[in-house]
Amino acid sequence: MSGSTGLAGFFKYTERGSSFRQEVIAGATTFAAMAYIIAVNPAIMSQAGMDRGELVIATAIAAIFGSVLMGLSANLPLAVAPAMGSNVIFTFVVVKQMGVPWQGALAMVCFTGFVFLALSLTKLREKVAKDVPEVLKIGIQAGVGTLIVFIGLRGAGFIVANPSTYISMGSLNSPAVLLTMVGLLLTPVLVVRKVPGALIISIAALTIAGFFIPGANGKMITAMPSSFFAWPKWPTGTFMAMDWGWLFSHFVVALPILFYFVCAEFFSTLGTLIGVTGAANLRRPDGSIPNATAAFATDAAASIVGPAFGTSVVTAYIESVTGVQAGGRTGLTSLIVAALFVVSLFLWPIFVIVPAQATAPALVLVGILMMQGLARIDFADLMNAIPIVMTLLVTVLTNNLINGMALGTFSFILLALATGKAKDITGVVWGLGVVFVAFFIVTTRLM
Repeated sequence: MSGSTGLAGFFKYTERGSSFRQEVIAGATTFAAMAYIIAVNPAIMSQAGMDRGELVIATAIAAIFGSVLMGLSANLPLAVAPAMGSNVIFTFVVVKQMGVPWQGALAMVCFTGFVFLALSLTKLREKVAKDVPEVLKIGIQAGVGTLIVFIGLRGAGFIVANPSTYISMGSLNSPAVLLTMVGLLLTPVLVVRKVPGALIISIAALTIAGFFIPGANGKMITAMPSSFFAWPKWPTGTFMAMDWGWLFSHFVVALPILFYFVCAEFFSTLGTLIGVTGAANLRRPDGSIPNATAAFATDAAASIVGPAFGTSVVTAYIESVTGVQAGGRTGLTSLIVAALFVVSLFLWPIFVIVPAQATAPALVLVGILMMQGLARIDFADLMNAIPIVMTLLVTVLTNNLINGMALGTFSFILLALATGKAKDITGVVWGLGVVFVAFFIVTTRLM
């Protein structure tokens, strides 16, 4: 596979200093780093009322579509799959807290996909990137990170309700709690040691251990699968189940979440593009990203197709950098990832049995990674610190992202006005403030 014809000619991997073998290895490496999503995404979103088996298929299909499109249209070594964070907001904020039917929530995600596509194909992309202050972006991302940690630990029974202190740690007399604790201690070791596929290895090991450890109901924590291989089951319950009527009849209530989904998708993709292309040394001399419009449009298209099958926002994965470190430089890496997701379609009975105790440590690590932006903030400057900490703490203490986003935005606006920095309040921020005021007025009247 060399020269200017065939795969080498199409993907230009020789020109970028790679080879067919390196691209295959890179794709396998990226898949190993992100394969945890096949177990984690269905485990989270099934709590919204959807069938877990169908969600495994929907997750894989979304990853296949997005990764293939990324490889062929943008020719970048970026893998695409349902986004961690957005799936948590979808389930625990939109469906469970706001009471939105999951069909309506899927319509919300699909709608934001169209909005993101419009942003991706116009100059509005640069304006939005510039007009949302860094402190709000970091605060929202960190708030979602803390929420993911809390939900992961609560789902595994590691955090439980307590009448005196509201929450406390689960009893260490519980084998399930002990198994979660072992995972919480050992999974970070795999990650910091840079073990390839650390999170999926952790999930697999804890799932296997669950076959021999009793749960609270007297049964083993991990149930035996009905089979290890099976033909993929078409997600009939979730396919094209979007309820557009609910979305348009409750549009004001949906606005804050629509804003979150668009921003989460936009800035996650932007950050991943910058990080991965930088690691691959693919940026142009002026610092621009090659085929950036195609990459953004791919994420947007995948976020339109994803909810059509039953999953949440789809985005490029920062774990793609592991494939870059293994030598991946082109879209062929993404196609290899897609091929391995095709294989996973036939293993869906295994992913369905993964218990919460096995996914909790992975969720905690993902949540911690989402808080890394905090390192870029000078906390001695209260103009920066207060909106971020307000967003983070209010989100996790009220178990509600909208509350955190609203308080963070309000505090940013008031602090800027109080310190004579009104010019720092962009039109996007003013608009966001109005959206949150309208949201609280509408929801208060509905209660």
